[in-house]
This record gives sequence, C-alpha cells and structure tokens, in this order.
Amino acid sequence: MPRPRSWTSSLLPLAAAALAAVASGCGHTSQPDLVKGKTLFIGKGTCGSCHALARAGTKGAVGPDLDDAFANARSSGMTDNTIKGIVRDQISHVRRGSLMPKNLVKGQDALDVAAYVAAVAAKTGKDVGALANVGGGGGNGPPAVEKAGTLTIPADPTGALAFVTRKASAKPGKVTVSMPNKAPIQHNIAIQGDGSGPVVGSGGDSKFTTTLKPGTYTFLCEVPGHAAAGMKGTLTVK
Repeated sequence: MPRPRSWTSSLLPLAAAALAAVASGCGHTSQPDLVKGKTLFIGKGTCGSCHALARAGTKGAVGPDLDDAFANARSSGMTDNTIKGIVRDQISHVRRGSLMPKNLVKGQDALDVAAYVAAVAAKTGKDVGALANVGGGGGNGPPAVEKAGTLTIPADPTGALAFVTRKASAKPGKVTVSMPNKAPIQHNIAIQGDGSGPVVGSGGDSKFTTTLKPGTYTFLCEVPGHAAAGMKGTLTVK
C-alpha cells in the first residue's frame, strides 16, 4: 500500500469507487468473517507486518498507520462499509512503485481482511469476544515433553501467535521436533541455532531432526513477526 500521504489524498476517489463496488455487490454474496480477516491481517507476510493497526496489535512501519490513515475520514462521517471498499480496492489495485504485492490476499479472504480493517481502524478500545482470541493469548498449556525421541509442540489452534506451551523438555541426543498446525495461518518451528522445519498451513506438520546437547534453548516460529508477538518458548535439555 502507498505511503500515508498517498492514502490521504486518494480517499475521495477511492470512496467513490468503493461505493460503486458496494452497489454492485462486489461479486460476493457471503458475509465477511471478521475473525478470519483479523487472522489473515496478522498472518505470514501479510498486512500487519507492514501496517500499524492498534486493535490488531500490529506495529508495521513500512506502509501507513491504518488508524491514522482513516482517522479524519471516520470523524467526517465515513462509514465502515465505505472504508471496507477502499481497503478492498487498495488490496486489488496496488499503485505503481508500492512495496505491497498485488492481491496479497484474494477473493473472500480480501473481503474478510477489508471488513476487519473497516470495523476497527481509528476506533478506540480493544477487540472483544472471538476477535480478542486472535493473535493474543495462547501458550498456557502444560510443558511439552520429549517421548521416544520425538518432541511435539503444536501451534495454538485458535489463530493466536503462540504455541500451545512456552516450555518444553528433552533428553540429550537425537530428537525429532514436530509442530502440528491446526491454526488458520501458516507457522513453522525452529530451535534457535539448531535447525528448523518448513512453514506449513493448516493441517500441516513442521518437522525436523537435530542433535541436542544439555542446555537451554529457544524454540520459535520463524514467520516474520510471529516470534516477536510471542510465538516462542524455552526448551530445557538435561
């Protein structure tokens, strides 16, 4: 997406385009899923890595702060529906020279992201209900313990940027580290300095084998922004 000045100067023509899209139905008949929209917004390499949005808990600085971008428009009476159309248009019609890839999310996913941004941008307070569980919490399960040479540390299935636990233990020697992922966004697992598994989507298993010496290690997700948001923990080998 363009820099903040570009957003501000283009809000009126984009609003007109958004209203036209709303009138035509945008080719979508289903209601947007705000939970999925937030999950995608903060997910791998998507909006939150570049844009700040307070309610989503993202602090990206590559693109404009979305709260600032829509503050004046919202205070002037712009509706959620119009903002949704503007964001959807920005996703599918990236300006020349922008660092944002075209169609970073597509179809219903793009509509869900746009609807979430429209619902929260430049609004005070915090997300509640199911939205509050996306990207926050998690990691409070019992420690993961290596069994028969395999250490299984699942990703939090709710979409929170976390593993199901922040603590794990294993015996010294060869160990296979496994991260089943039932979350709606992509993750992987790595032991800092000692190997990593592939990034996998929902239903996948990020897995690798390494040899560990006694000591304390950090396990984490290497998807940009996920470890910084709390998707990491401590592995004790003894």
